[in-house]
Amino acid sequence: MPPKIKIITRTILVLSLVSLFNDISSELLIPIMPIYLKSIGFTVALIGLLEGGAQFAAGISKGYFGKLSDSTGKRIVFVRLGYLLSAVAKPIMAFFTNPYIIFFSRISDRLGKGVRTNARDAILSSETTSENKGKVFGFHQSFDTIGAAIGPTGALVYLYYYPGHYQTMFLIAFFPSLISTLLTFLIKDKKESKPSNTIIKKENRGLFSFLNYWKTASKSYKKLVPALLVFALLNSSDTFLLLMMKHQGLTDVQLIMVYIFYNIIFAAMAYPAGYIGDKFGLKGTFIFGCFLFAIVYLSFPFTHAIWVFGLLFFLYGIYAASNDGIARAWISNLSNKDKTATALGFYSSLSSICTLIASVAGGLLWDNYGASTAFLVPGIGVLLLVVYMSVIRIKNQDSPVSIN
Repeated sequence: MPPKIKIITRTILVLSLVSLFNDISSELLIPIMPIYLKSIGFTVALIGLLEGGAQFAAGISKGYFGKLSDSTGKRIVFVRLGYLLSAVAKPIMAFFTNPYIIFFSRISDRLGKGVRTNARDAILSSETTSENKGKVFGFHQSFDTIGAAIGPTGALVYLYYYPGHYQTMFLIAFFPSLISTLLTFLIKDKKESKPSNTIIKKENRGLFSFLNYWKTASKSYKKLVPALLVFALLNSSDTFLLLMMKHQGLTDVQLIMVYIFYNIIFAAMAYPAGYIGDKFGLKGTFIFGCFLFAIVYLSFPFTHAIWVFGLLFFLYGIYAASNDGIARAWISNLSNKDKTATALGFYSSLSSICTLIASVAGGLLWDNYGASTAFLVPGIGVLLLVVYMSVIRIKNQDSPVSIN
């Protein structure tokens, strides 16, 4: 009888704790970020420019640093640097209100995400087999999302006792971010992740060199990624969900409560979704999540009661658990082991840009054609995508078994 494979290794657990503390830090600031920026003189247009620039920096850097991680054979150095950048950036916003320094701080924070994300995911991928990647990415995602629930809860409690003390929150956010950085020193690179010297000399490491991956990617990867990018183009920022609830009459406290509830469901369902993906197919799990997304978006414009919003966010939490972690596990199965970070970087960079475009398009639809249109268009679009993804056949590169 073969020995039982340990699915959750020490490295996977540590990286999950790293993400948990980092998300506590980041999500602590999300509810107050736009309010704080407006209080120091930022206009809505300037806030939009800031967030757009930050997302662009994160998107491009994901591809570049993913490729760099593969070509150097190093992982953990990019993980440490990425979390360190984000940790240092946060307190800067507490001490300085100059717009240029605020831009530098916010973009440094998002750049840190771009530096670390795909090197971290490549480590997670290397710690398990293709049959267990859904569970591993789901486990990591659940810890990440637990942090996303703790952060806003902490913000809600703090602002209840100290309303308007926004700058102090940036200082508080530094400490869990610092803990996440220190935890990365418990992990070391595996020796086998280093490529040969010949490969290092020949590889192009330009800023957009990761785009060359498309030429050598597997046929399955080339079928999957365009579909995922179309979904990203239809999936605008979750801010629109919160704005719609506000538009339909919910209070600020109700908004935050529903957002926390969503993150709890997301965290609780991430590992089960990964387990189901490994057991019954990553493709089916992802498509089911997209179907739930469409239901939520098509229902939102016609909802006014908080309990219905709660039900829709329950479904949205299941969708989220069946989406990002599953997609990353799926992509890692369709790439060679020494190109995992590049494959993930190619997708995540373009996905970030598509999400930015989706958010801009969602805003334009809202302003010019009404709030309902901003939800009905992507909802219908995702339903059509579900039909397309249901008929395409994608095989796992690591085995002849079809991911269906």
